[in-house]
Amino acid sequence: MSLTLENITMNAAPAAPAVFEFLDSTHRDIMAQLIQLSPLIDAIESEGLNAANRDKVRKILHFFNTEGRQHHLDEEKHIFPALLSSQDETVVRTIQRLMQDHGWLEENWFQIAPSLDAAANGNLWFDTRELRHAFDVFEALYLDHIMLEESVAYPEARKRLQAHDRAGMGREMAERRSKTNRRSGDSNA
Repeated sequence: MSLTLENITMNAAPAAPAVFEFLDSTHRDIMAQLIQLSPLIDAIESEGLNAANRDKVRKILHFFNTEGRQHHLDEEKHIFPALLSSQDETVVRTIQRLMQDHGWLEENWFQIAPSLDAAANGNLWFDTRELRHAFDVFEALYLDHIMLEESVAYPEARKRLQAHDRAGMGREMAERRSKTNRRSGDSNA
């Protein structure tokens, strides 16, 4: 079964695991985007900006500007608050670090996005070595961040969050993405 936003909005019993399946699926999507971006930067440096490269860059840029940011919002709104009230200091420190990571990831993205936007529009005014360095930092932080979420935050959240809480989370995530997708579709028209 393909995981979609529609799966998240099911009744409480199926929705409970779907929230974490959706979050895990987004992690896999993030990894796929990172895997595509690394050789794409090399290709831009060696081959320049052909139509295929510009299209790939455009898709990666769109993903991190929309789904990547929505994913962090999902975690900060639904997963992290329950864990910040934990009596386990290690869990609390981990969540505080993950929240700080979201800020660092956003800052790194602000360094990367203008170059990718230029590339998507056929401009090579940026330094590909600087883009490579910024990407390497972004990728390393994301890899560490995802590992920490999947090894500490998500297992702890699964223990603490009730099925009805998860169903509500899934509905909210789906509704917010639906609104975002409608706005994105309006601006593309």
